[in-house]
Amino acid sequence: MFRPALVLVGAAAVGALLLSTVAFGQSSAAKKLKGTVGPGYTISLKQNGKKVKTLKAGTYKFVISDKASIHNFVVEKEKGGKFEKSLTSIGFMGTKTVTVKLTKGRWKFYCKPHESQMFGFFAVT
Repeated sequence: MFRPALVLVGAAAVGALLLSTVAFGQSSAAKKLKGTVGPGYTISLKQNGKKVKTLKAGTYKFVISDKASIHNFVVEKEKGGKFEKSLTSIGFMGTKTVTVKLTKGRWKFYCKPHESQMFGFFAVT
């Protein structure tokens, strides 16, 4: 009589553990940002279809669509520390995903060869 009850309790405990693991995994997943560079002399960074202006500190997946071989997509922390990373390279065309940990400060994204005209800023709080 006690064995079926133990099996049910054990199965319920395993199910609760699996649900809490899945829920925890979803909450700690990196948030997605969509960057586009090109065609022409355009560059953008969006989250959920809206231009990025402010983000919370944390880990983000940058999904970059590089549509021109003469451009690249660089992320740089301008104030509050130093960090610079090319997410795509000149010559590359296609989509690339890069995970970046963003810390508090002022950030810039730009195309290195055309930085004077292809750039944007966002704050991380």
